[in-house]
Amino acid sequence: MFHNRLMGRVLALSACLLIALNAFSQKWEDVRDSEDYIYGEGWGSSVAEAERQALNNLISKIATNVTGESQSSLKTQSSNGKLDEESQFSQTVSTYSQATLTNTQQQVLKNEPDAYVVRWIKKSEIEKIFESRKRKAIDLVETAVRAERKGKVDDVLRNYYWALTLLKSLQYPNEVTYTDEDGKQHVLTNWCKEQMDDAFDDLKVVCDSREGDDIRLAITYKDKPVNSVDYKYWDGQTWSAIYSAKDGWGVLELAPGYDGAQVQLKYEYEYAGEAKIDPEVEMVLNAVKGTPMPDAYTNVYLEKKMKEKEHKARVQQMAAAGSFTTNSVEIIAQPKTLDKGASGYNAILERVVKAIKQKDYQSVRPFFTDMGWDMFTKLMQYGKGKVLDSDNIRYFDDNGSVLVRGLRMSFSFASGVRKSFVEDVVFAFNAERKIDNIAFGLGKTAEDDILHKGVWSEKSRFAIMNFLENYKTAYALKRLDYIRSIFDDDAVIITGSIVKRTNTSVENQAHLSQEGNHIIKMNRQTKDEYLKNLARCFAKNEFVNIRFSNNDVFKMGEGGESYAIQIQQDYYSSTYGDKGYLMLMVDINKPTQPLIKLRTWQPEKDPDFGLYGPGDF
Repeated sequence: MFHNRLMGRVLALSACLLIALNAFSQKWEDVRDSEDYIYGEGWGSSVAEAERQALNNLISKIATNVTGESQSSLKTQSSNGKLDEESQFSQTVSTYSQATLTNTQQQVLKNEPDAYVVRWIKKSEIEKIFESRKRKAIDLVETAVRAERKGKVDDVLRNYYWALTLLKSLQYPNEVTYTDEDGKQHVLTNWCKEQMDDAFDDLKVVCDSREGDDIRLAITYKDKPVNSVDYKYWDGQTWSAIYSAKDGWGVLELAPGYDGAQVQLKYEYEYAGEAKIDPEVEMVLNAVKGTPMPDAYTNVYLEKKMKEKEHKARVQQMAAAGSFTTNSVEIIAQPKTLDKGASGYNAILERVVKAIKQKDYQSVRPFFTDMGWDMFTKLMQYGKGKVLDSDNIRYFDDNGSVLVRGLRMSFSFASGVRKSFVEDVVFAFNAERKIDNIAFGLGKTAEDDILHKGVWSEKSRFAIMNFLENYKTAYALKRLDYIRSIFDDDAVIITGSIVKRTNTSVENQAHLSQEGNHIIKMNRQTKDEYLKNLARCFAKNEFVNIRFSNNDVFKMGEGGESYAIQIQQDYYSSTYGDKGYLMLMVDINKPTQPLIKLRTWQPEKDPDFGLYGPGDF
């Protein structure tokens, strides 16, 4: 049975907020005549319009009050060259919207059509406005520190920059400190930028090889293949879409006829297009002047001709360098049965690669089962797909089938959110040597997180990794039938989404909770309800992409091969994005037929108990 802890927390939180509102309830006449309050007034043809006007007026007065008291260090140059401190801080305080100002009160003094609304806050409550944002900034820094250990430079740069931007909207940004693992204390406004500059310095990129206008890049971080990093480049006329490198490899797609000796590359760090996963960050990025990062730029010197021999040597060199954890390839031996039989799979894969390059897909139809062909067709429709290389192919025996890893492709989306990223595409052959399944690989570090769980059997480790790869791929390729098959009919499914707050209050609404500065809508759904909503999501989005990091796997005490998997997930689509933590309880006693018994989502770690675990249900 579903544990009542989640809904209990929401109800308790709602009750606390209601008590808090009653605690500082005041009459408008008392507020107006007291120096202990700041108030804003608003007029409009509707109550909603008057509420917006009152909120804006209140925010403006808060900005003036706080600026006058703190003499904030946030300074920008105005058009006449003088420091305009108050103007800049007013902009930052404007990011504390109605979703953030939860400790205010309002009253409708006159109804429509000539509505008059007042809104106020006690001066002693102002400091609380800034506290939750300070906690969020520190949480982003801690996430960046963890990402750096795994060579996930995209997460390093994004989280440090977002933290730095949030710090600029605090009352006393230069008083926020962070204590590193060595016990040394740092002022975050300085330390975030220093850490970003160090990351830029530790990134090295070279032109690995060239075929016409397609350039392969080799990118390292601290002399190891970078786990993940995003970048764009100047093609002579404009900046490209954002490209994502993975496990040390990236790509450039030059404009036809480009004959320059070098290309300027810029490592992505602002992630303004992805900030929709956190509406508060998105608002602050739009309002606060960014911090220049000149070290984010570098030049890539181009080769005129393909250097296949050098490329293969570099592939071997980077493979030998391993990942930022350990080299997962070494811990599972290549199957003996393929010592003499691998060439047969090689021949098929070479035909498939050639068909992708030439867009002659029908020529390889005989090498797929019906299900495999359906997946291949969806893969070829997933943006603009392009083969990068197939020089590091590995074969694994997986419970009678053969997994082929190492085919690297890029996928680009030109409309909507312009994005291009690199994926390892995994092919699974059945006993008849036909491709029966296709998945996006987890990535080297995520593989290591699972494959190095030495207390479990090799079979179990592969089953968990295959499950996660198939899970994320099913959402990308919109495989609704597969998703239906992996959820138990009685699965407990808790979904959440970030709700843009307007006039919503959490009182007496058990499906809403207050997390930081957001209203989070939490729903328990049946399997049919979840799939119906997912189908609508797939229909209205050009693409869906899921990125996993920091996965922890725990074996359940009962149920044989049953596991609880806690995963940090970034969810992106063309219309919506969020970030949070998944927990999946999955039965893999039949590795080819996994069953999800429980799926939960939460936007951030609870300050009291952290992440939901199997013991909570």
